[in-house]
Amino acid sequence: MSDAVQPTAAEVRAAAEAVKTALDRHLAAVERRSGEDDEAVYEAFNELAAAAEAYDELLYDRYDEVTPFEIPGAEELPPYAGPEEPNALSVLIRRDYAVAEPQRLLAQAQRIEAADPDGEASGTVHGALGLLFGEYEPDEIASRHKEFGLEEGDSTLWVTAAEEPAEPGEWLDAPFDGVDPQQVVCRFDVSAVFDDDVDDGAEDDELDELDADLDEDEDLEPLDAER
Repeated sequence: MSDAVQPTAAEVRAAAEAVKTALDRHLAAVERRSGEDDEAVYEAFNELAAAAEAYDELLYDRYDEVTPFEIPGAEELPPYAGPEEPNALSVLIRRDYAVAEPQRLLAQAQRIEAADPDGEASGTVHGALGLLFGEYEPDEIASRHKEFGLEEGDSTLWVTAAEEPAEPGEWLDAPFDGVDPQQVVCRFDVSAVFDDDVDDGAEDDELDELDADLDEDEDLEPLDAER
């Protein structure tokens, strides 16, 4: 956007103040909620979403920056209609990855296998993924994904409320079916469409050092498909 049409710093500041005001109004409406379908909460939610979107756009136009969160629009996530005092909750998480460097992934799998004398070498990407996700917690993989040859895609986290906990084994056959958007307490989305270009030089240096470590490890030999 050219300098002639950029918003002023004062306009950005005013938009930020509007978000703060909308937050206060939304909290007050929630505290005074009269029922599951309270119109005041619905209106306050929409006002907060609109204020946040306007601030995000002005912030980007003026400073080439974005906010670290997104408030879903009313069409994406309807007003909360779950229990006032939930006795249970479910956390639904989806994280997408691309296998950007298969050889790095295979090398990491070989390290896992070398530490387990009874482990079976796979030599395949899908076998290496099974070893990786069997060895490490998903949060650790998320924080070390480049080390494992993976590239992050979109991710989302939904927190849903319920009156009572599910029975053991009740939803294991279809864990992601039947999610009621009106039971969603909050959600957090991460996507490359929200990100600015960043300097990955430091991370690249760390990966170069990891490559050197892998090359120098004489105890590990390359996996092959026949092993």
